[in-house]
Amino acid sequence: MSIENKVIDESVQGEAILYPVKDKQAINGKKLYLESYGCQMNFSDSEVVASIMSNQGYETTRNVDEADIILINTCSIRENAELRVRQRLTDFKKKKDKNPDLIVGILGCMAERLKAELLEEEKLVDIVAGPDAYRDLPNLVEEVGTGQKAVNVLLSRDETYADISPVRLDQGGISAFVTIMRGCDNMCSFCVVPFTRGRERSRDPESIVNECKEIFEKGYREVTLLGQNVDSYRWNISSKGEIKDQNIPTTNFAQLMERVALLSPDLRIRFSTSHPKDMTDDVLIVMAKYENICSCIHLPVQSGDSDVLFRMNRGYTREWYLERIAAIQNIVPNCAITTDIISGFCGETEEEHKNTLSLMDLVEFDFAFMYKYSERPKTLAERRFTDDVPEDVKGRRLEEIIEKQREFALMSNKKQIGTVQKVLVEGFSKRSSDYLCGRTSRNSMVIFPKLSFQKGAYVMVRIDSCTSATLLGEATK
Repeated sequence: MSIENKVIDESVQGEAILYPVKDKQAINGKKLYLESYGCQMNFSDSEVVASIMSNQGYETTRNVDEADIILINTCSIRENAELRVRQRLTDFKKKKDKNPDLIVGILGCMAERLKAELLEEEKLVDIVAGPDAYRDLPNLVEEVGTGQKAVNVLLSRDETYADISPVRLDQGGISAFVTIMRGCDNMCSFCVVPFTRGRERSRDPESIVNECKEIFEKGYREVTLLGQNVDSYRWNISSKGEIKDQNIPTTNFAQLMERVALLSPDLRIRFSTSHPKDMTDDVLIVMAKYENICSCIHLPVQSGDSDVLFRMNRGYTREWYLERIAAIQNIVPNCAITTDIISGFCGETEEEHKNTLSLMDLVEFDFAFMYKYSERPKTLAERRFTDDVPEDVKGRRLEEIIEKQREFALMSNKKQIGTVQKVLVEGFSKRSSDYLCGRTSRNSMVIFPKLSFQKGAYVMVRIDSCTSATLLGEATK
């Protein structure tokens, strides 16, 4: 049976993914249905969950109607993401009303934040498991079998799931995610992640390199190294920069990325997400050294005004951010730079908003995730500030940001017309099986005639035209 992913919704920094059936005979005859909302980290976590449940004999299915267990991996970054998840849980409750033996569970950040409401007040789920509790899922399922509600939302200072080999739910794909660290120590005032995913802890570099090697040997040609803040990855190094064990080699993010790059020149490396206050030149130097490390950096700015950044507790100023941009452009020429921008944060004035627009003019981002500020419970911003920017003002400012970014995206693509780009083929174009699609090192999507090229191949493509979202071209001889 072929395996595929189906996009069913859009969320914060990714999509809600309906996970596929595996070509594997179930051991216990029961089936697991998985959905994941939000960021790439949630997608990666769901592959860990699938591995844990597969070892218990569960077969994953893409047909929710035949599932014995439904698990939904959630995101709490924005209110809209939670509302979508609640609607899905309401749909699943209707199924449970017809089939009392059906088990419904919620995983991830929303589970960590809303455990009591989901279990007791709304009675939408049987299982609540936080991001550090996935090993306990078989026990939680067993507990539900005794007629109890099952909860484990304990956060860990040690859990990295380093010894678990994820089940690649997009078998036949060419890109895979590899989590290198978990949690976050940055207390950005608008963000719930430190409360839902816990403190930073880095994964053993040997396990990361081995997983990337295994991925490449299975036919994947691209890995994305994931962490809430990859630049703060450190192995055997304390938060103060001290060596923990003199008998164990230390590893920082630049060194880790270099080790992965050396596995094969045919394995592309991406990473996400970087933090402006922590990105150092040694990371950029390694990027420039290896052709298979993609020339694309996602560097969230959130605001172009230093006073707003101070209220956000981002740990850097406008000037610091622009200095990091200059370093990227100097050390990694032609590197694509993408970002996150929030409009209407607490107390944002019109002048502060204009400073964001002016920073966009200076940087000319290739792509951006852009949002209106959404107050999240239990954050520093909720406790300290008033969400006082009217919704219509937030909306108008967001539209100005979006409109400006559209111009820069189109301008970025126009600059690539006439160049020849190395494209990793991802599959057929959505509009025609006569065309293939793939991405450049800068993460630009390219459409070109299929000819005899296959998925997973590298193809040199001359760019002839573009839209604001896509490059169009022809394969060169």
